[in-house]
Amino acid sequence: MHGCPERTMSELFDSACLRTVEAAAIAASGDDGWSLMQRAGQAAWSSLRRRWPQAGRVLVLAGPGNNGGDGYVLARLALQDGCVVQVLALADAGPGTALARRACADYLASGGQLLPWRGQLPEADVVVDALLGLGLSRAPQGELAALIEQLNASAVPVLSIDLPSGVMADTGGVPGVAVQATQTVAMLLPSFGLYTGAALNHVGAVEVAGLEHGLTREQRGSPCAWRVGAGDLAALLPRRQRDWHKGRNGHVLLLGGNHGMGGAVLLAARAALRSGAGLVSVATCGVHVPALLASCAELMGFDAAAADMLKARLGAAGVLALGPGLGCDDWARALYAQVLASDLPKVLDADALNLLAAAPRPLAGSVITPHPGEAARLLGCRTADIQADRLAALHALVQRYDCAVVLKGAGSLVGAPQALPWLVDAGNPGMAVGGMGDVLTGVIAALLAQGLSPLQAARGGALLHAAAGDLAAGRHPYGMMPSDLMPHLRVLANPEDV
Repeated sequence: MHGCPERTMSELFDSACLRTVEAAAIAASGDDGWSLMQRAGQAAWSSLRRRWPQAGRVLVLAGPGNNGGDGYVLARLALQDGCVVQVLALADAGPGTALARRACADYLASGGQLLPWRGQLPEADVVVDALLGLGLSRAPQGELAALIEQLNASAVPVLSIDLPSGVMADTGGVPGVAVQATQTVAMLLPSFGLYTGAALNHVGAVEVAGLEHGLTREQRGSPCAWRVGAGDLAALLPRRQRDWHKGRNGHVLLLGGNHGMGGAVLLAARAALRSGAGLVSVATCGVHVPALLASCAELMGFDAAAADMLKARLGAAGVLALGPGLGCDDWARALYAQVLASDLPKVLDADALNLLAAAPRPLAGSVITPHPGEAARLLGCRTADIQADRLAALHALVQRYDCAVVLKGAGSLVGAPQALPWLVDAGNPGMAVGGMGDVLTGVIAALLAQGLSPLQAARGGALLHAAAGDLAAGRHPYGMMPSDLMPHLRVLANPEDV
């Protein structure tokens, strides 16, 4: 595909690992961390200058820790570059570490001044958020919360250092008020919390400054997740040989489409075809079959109540997908029981997950694709608990159901037993519409049918689905329909073109 994105596959780290890496980088530099702070401040200043080259008035909000120290270094560099610079600190939040005090002294020696917070932000072209960084342990309170709220109410662009203040580094959760940054520059390595959940409302554009740390992979420690974007599709999707036939591309049997919900299973079936499945059968309510076949002649649709036909298709299929438009009545429960009795690989979504939540059981060799509400039912907790720590929720789902899991949402997460999680850095708010999950079910089922493992199919399917959503959205995401993804699925499902 011409103009395809660059590969973005990278490792993500939690705050404990980042602190270990920082300590190792300091040890490698041979001093107390001063040179590393200088490089961090320089990297942040360079990021600001690239993004806002005409900015002449810079306001730095400096916290008491080393994140604030990075801000003081930036402030000194901005002064030296001829900018009008103001540094604002809360009444009781002056430099609290030795390095921050030294950076503050350097800034003052260069002619800078400190302003007390008096409830009003000075005018500026750009504001630098150097308040908390990775050090957040609870929601901002008091004057700090008031400062952040006023900053968010202004129309001034914001550069956050490490992480927008108020965002949790390990989870992407936002327990209270948080800075809404225009751009975030992460130091050394990217933290997991930059790329998922509520954090996506706050981080803006993300840039990672490696600071020339020179650390080996062993010194960097173990990541907590992999991050993939649209540019990684070619590495994650199946490739075909010239002599392959439809049987090699697999037979997907989709089951669902209860009364009044035939469109859901049709969307899933069309997505399976557009994602490369060789054959797609659909077991649905008999009343939906004529419309199904009229809409897509390539499908093999039949009445799920026809026991002989269902038994034959269950025997012929290679992958089962259950959930789109399923419902929870006796008809749905009967299909659910037959699917779970099969040894075939399965993809479960929607009401199939609600039936699973009522009687949890392991599903080795299969894939489940819950959104946060379904995940809460599967784990017996609240949706807010899922969103507060999406990575922990993913691990819990994998452990309880012993299968590959796609935890849908902003920054979808993919996990499987004994595997490092994957974060999908693609997708957009226009995909928040009924039927979009049905499309994902079909995509993953098609990749399973083509021979990928459950983790590979879940990972590649979630990325393919999100990337197709981005192409379909263009500059106008709102009003997008799930069917808008179909032509883009076809293009992106061809690895040689992406």
